[in-house]
This record gives sequence, C-alpha cells and structure tokens, in this order.
Amino acid sequence: MLSVVAYIAILIPSFLLIQFFYKAWWKPIRIQKRMRAQGIKGPSYNFLHGNTKEVQDMKIEATKTTLPTLSNEILPRVQPHIYLWTKLYGRNFLSWHGDRPELHVTEPDLIKEVLLNKNGVYKKSVGEKYMHKVMGDGLGIAEGKKWMTQRKLANHAFQIEKLKHMVPTIVGSVQNMLEKWSYHEGKEIDVHEEFRILTSDVLSKTAFGSSYVEGQKIFEKLGRLLSLLLNYYTNSEADELEKEIRESFMQIIRKRIEKKDSGELNYYGSDYLGLLVAANQETDEEKKVTIDTLIDECKTAYFAGQDTTMALLSWVIFVLAIHTDWQEKARKEVFDLFDDKHPTTSDNNLAKMKIMTMIVNETFRLYPPALTLRRLVPCEVRLGKILLPPQSHIVIPTLVGHTDPQIWGEDVHVFRPDRFAEGVAKAATKTNVFLPFGMGPRICVAQNFAGTEAKLALSMILQRYSFSLSPSYVHCPIQSFSVFPQQGIPIIIHKL
Repeated sequence: MLSVVAYIAILIPSFLLIQFFYKAWWKPIRIQKRMRAQGIKGPSYNFLHGNTKEVQDMKIEATKTTLPTLSNEILPRVQPHIYLWTKLYGRNFLSWHGDRPELHVTEPDLIKEVLLNKNGVYKKSVGEKYMHKVMGDGLGIAEGKKWMTQRKLANHAFQIEKLKHMVPTIVGSVQNMLEKWSYHEGKEIDVHEEFRILTSDVLSKTAFGSSYVEGQKIFEKLGRLLSLLLNYYTNSEADELEKEIRESFMQIIRKRIEKKDSGELNYYGSDYLGLLVAANQETDEEKKVTIDTLIDECKTAYFAGQDTTMALLSWVIFVLAIHTDWQEKARKEVFDLFDDKHPTTSDNNLAKMKIMTMIVNETFRLYPPALTLRRLVPCEVRLGKILLPPQSHIVIPTLVGHTDPQIWGEDVHVFRPDRFAEGVAKAATKTNVFLPFGMGPRICVAQNFAGTEAKLALSMILQRYSFSLSPSYVHCPIQSFSVFPQQGIPIIIHKL
C-alpha cells in the first residue's frame, strides 16, 4: 500500500510539471513556428512572461518623454510596442501576453472579416482579466443569448427618440458647468477635469435617474478599483472595494423599486436603469435578467459611458484651442443654427451640424475612444490566408489604421476636418479602418448618446466663450480605457 501511495506522490507532481511546461513552453513555441511558417512574424516568445516585460519597459520609457504641442502623432507614446512592431514585422504580427498568443491585425479586409463576424467564430475578449472585475459580465463582454437580451435593452434605452427626451437634462448639466466657468474668465481652467464632472453628472441623471453625488461616489470607486488592479494590490483590497461598488448599485436599484411600489412612479422608469430593473422583475425567464447581470450592466455603463464622452470633449477643445480657424467655423455654425439660445433637437438641428460632425470625426480619428478592439477564437479558424490555432486572441489597434498614410494621405497627422467633408465613406481610400466605435453587430450601442452629449456641450461652450491653450499645457497623452491627457488640458477662456 505504501508503494502505491509513494508512486502516486511521485506521479502527480510529475504530471503537473509536464502540464506546466506544455502550457508555458512547448505549446507557445509550436504556435510561434506555425505562424512564422505562414509569414506571420513578431517578437520571440519568452518563457512565462511572453513579451509583457518588453511592452511594460517600452511604455515606461515612452512616458518619460513629452510630445510637441502641435503633434498628433501619438502612437509612439501611447502604444510604443505596436508602433515599433508594425515597423519591424509588418501589418499583421504575433506577440505574446504571457503564454497567450495575440495576433495584431491592421489590414482593412481582415479587420472587416473579424468585426462583422458573419460566421460567429470571433468572440468578444477584454484581454486583461482585471477588466472583468471593473465591468463584470456586462454588454461589452457577454456572448450568445445573454448578449442578445442585454443588447436589446440597451438599444431601446439609447434609441434616437429616447435621446431627445434627455436633451433638457444634458443642457441643464452643461449650464451648471458654464455658470462656474463665469468665475474663471481670463483664467486657466482644466477642461479635462471639468468634463469628468460633467459627463458623470449627465450619465447619472439620464441613464440612472440618480444624483451627481451618488454617481460621483460610484465613479470614484470604479476608478480606485481599476487603479488597485493595475498596480497589483492584494485581492482582498480589490474584493472589498468590489463589494462596496455592488452595494452602491443595490442602493440605487432598491430606491427605484421603492418608488414604483409606493406609486411615485407608474413603472420602473423609461431610462436605462428602469429598463434593467423591469427586466430583473420579469416573470418570463426568457426576458428576465439576474441581479448580477443588472449590476454588471450598470458597471459597464458607468465605466465606459463616461470615459468615451469625457475623452472626446477634452480632445475636441484641445484641437480647437490650437486651430482657432476651425473654432470660428464651428462657432458660426452654432450661431447660424441656434443663435444665442440653448441647442435643441427640434428641426433635426444637431444632425445639420456639418462642421461640428467633421471636427468630431477628425478628433475621433486622431484620438480614438478605443485604442484596441479584441476578439477571441475558441476553435481553429482561417482568417484570410492565416490559420489561427484555438484560443488565439486577435487585437485590432485602431490608431494604426486611423493614422496610416497609405489610407489617409501624407498629411495623416495633421488636424484636417475637411477630409470628412463628404462623409466617412469618402474620407479615406479604405472604408474599414475608421473605427471610433467599432464595427458590425457589436458596434458601441451608446455612440449616438455620446455624439448628442458632445454636440450639445460644445455648442453651448462656443456660444459663450472663445478659448486658447494655456502656456502651461504639456502634451503627454496616455493610454487608459481611452486616450487621456496625462496632465490635463488647461485652457484660457474669454467671454464673447
């Protein structure tokens, strides 16, 4: 009996050791050889960490430098590894995140095939496991039937007619911000911080019917959670904060249910939270969403919903502060449409804003809200001529396509909104590379919400103020969820 026990005691560690070396060495090397045989090159795999140490070192080194203020060539700073490896290995290359193979794809036709996903093999992936803690299994990550249910609810919440009813709330929040600005005329103001407050206020009120204070607490906790996870703090700290975030959402949910039960509301509300709570209370299991799904959707909306619009507003003000000719063109359009009155959606006026749309699109091109789009292939699949092994990750670095001189021209890094004068389709030689909100069935559901909020806020600012970049500004964009200005965007405002 002892000999059998001793045999098992030897066999189990040996089996685990073999399994470890298969996963951490033999399999990655085999995949690397197969991909190179197909012409897909890239940095060599390193035992255990893959290329993560190289990427981290390059990012740290890049953040030690600043860019010239007028430079929109930000790829070498925000994603130095992708900038380098596309030059060394070509438009498509293989890199390693630990023992996970990541095929970076920049060819327009391959991007289209992945994002349209007509055969359903390209699953959504967030890349980093810590993002599941921040966003849960929400709309941005879910798959299959669960995703379809969540997408249907989100589509309903952010349809055009719903957005029209949000306009007075958005205008009111912008008005509150501008009233504070009146005390800073002729002085410096950090618009990135101002827009952080504005977008959290707007999202809290329009999507969740909650106060700015409630929303701000949640935003701060989500930000702290992300910071903890990025800086490798202990799981216990992150877990405790995650519980606090869950309880914050539960309080908002309970308040909504109480309002309905007390008769204060006839139903749970027509905003996003109301639709989610109603789905949670459904008796039909086909339509019902669990409380965990409800909370995950709230986390996704709070985290991603604020981030995109905050970044867009910040960078539009940045480029207009530099290019004052376009600032004047945008201001003229605003006064032609609205005079000195608050902007509205009546007569479809926001859709008539051709100059503003061109400026927003050009800003999205140079400073995209999503720097990478990720997909996972659970089984062996052929992408174009490339045969991908199971569990391969596909990374689409949007900024590469957004700043490709072969597609946009030699002036690719110049802020030139008129390239979009005839629409997105005619702005470039390829139509599958402008991806501010992705493409295909998983295109961002809140893109119209972000566009509406941005146009309203920018219109009201242009009606009241001219602005220029402060001499204290330092151009150092960094990669976060979106592209953020590391040291804010200080501007000097002047009342018209």
